[in-house]
Amino acid sequence: MRFDDIDLTDLDRFAGGFPHDVFCLLRREAPVWWHPPTEHTPDGVGFWVLSRHADVLAAVSDATTFSSERAPGAEGGGTIIEDLPYGFAAGVLLNMMDDPRHHRIRKLVTPAVSPRALARMHDELVTRTRTILDAAAETVEETGSCDFLSQVAVELPIQATLELMGVPSEDRHRLVEWTNATLAYEDRDLGEETTATQEAAAAMAAYAADLIEEKRRCPSGDILSAVVHARVEGEGGKPEALSPLELTMFFSLLIAAGSETTRNAIALGVAALIEHPGQLAALREDPSLLVGATEEILRWTSPTLYNRRTVTSDVEIGGQRLAAGDKVTLWWASADFDEEVFGDPFEFDIRRDPNPHVAFGFKSHFCLGANLARMEIRVVLHEIVTRFDGLRLEGPIRRVRTNKHAGVSHMPVSFTRRPVAAEN
Repeated sequence: MRFDDIDLTDLDRFAGGFPHDVFCLLRREAPVWWHPPTEHTPDGVGFWVLSRHADVLAAVSDATTFSSERAPGAEGGGTIIEDLPYGFAAGVLLNMMDDPRHHRIRKLVTPAVSPRALARMHDELVTRTRTILDAAAETVEETGSCDFLSQVAVELPIQATLELMGVPSEDRHRLVEWTNATLAYEDRDLGEETTATQEAAAAMAAYAADLIEEKRRCPSGDILSAVVHARVEGEGGKPEALSPLELTMFFSLLIAAGSETTRNAIALGVAALIEHPGQLAALREDPSLLVGATEEILRWTSPTLYNRRTVTSDVEIGGQRLAAGDKVTLWWASADFDEEVFGDPFEFDIRRDPNPHVAFGFKSHFCLGANLARMEIRVVLHEIVTRFDGLRLEGPIRRVRTNKHAGVSHMPVSFTRRPVAAEN
């Protein structure tokens, strides 16, 4: 492979999964590499590619130099390769916001996803998971397989997210449908929109506006009510409510996070166990390995492939000089397979220790839902290995055409229930 052949904005390169061959080359020969613009590159602007664990951590640890919003004075920025307009997405979406405002809004949510708060959800998650898996087992018994992605992996994360946000559970399927449409690139390239994506975004925004207004009138003890009624310090130092756009974007972000990344980790994690039967057998024999299995699944699947930053002042990293205004992409999925950090990185090992993966990011933008995602993965794995046998793939996994997430759209799986007396 030649460097001239590498185009990380060509989504077809990701249609079969993460292109590990490309990133092995980059880590070895050009860990901080300038990606020239191609016919697929939005804005017609090149960007830096950071592929090693140490360089990714160095960049994300310096949020002043590597901004999630934009370079000073720039009209656009954000955390995807395409520039998004400042004041509409960049600087408004929580994940495209810098401190101090990012930290102030983040603090409104952290109590709801603290380990203590989530511990109170555990039994409810177990009950929901058993119901979800039993329904999937009925489908398998009737048809020979189920779509593990839509019937299992999607269900628990979105149900839990809506519960925390105070959103009616019966609306989950259309919320997931709208989110999928806005994130899909099956018939478009980066920087392009279609009628379907525009209509889905508009429907999501209208739904959010109605629900936000309802929370204003009748608040309850959920995340959305807390944010709607919160006051945070503004630029003038006075407490102020979040803007309508911030609230709408906040809603859409949490729905996307609750219906996208964790579901892919669950689906691809179960696929990894099926494809490594020795690891699956070890987990069945020793459920204490659940914690390690969860961390290895997160490393192995790396649900968010990259995030972008913008350089705010000239800086050197990995022996390269980056200029103010440059786009920089941090490839988490490459860092999680860095040979200098992980021994035998292409071996799926649920006993891996230590396992300093960066599947949830790092430092100030560490994923708010990390504790919830870990618990969801552990609960699903525990219920599968203790209540079901004969887990197998019944066909190829269908991937989503995107360079942003390790997306799955279909995963046919079969399994059998253990006798009731053997259930745990």
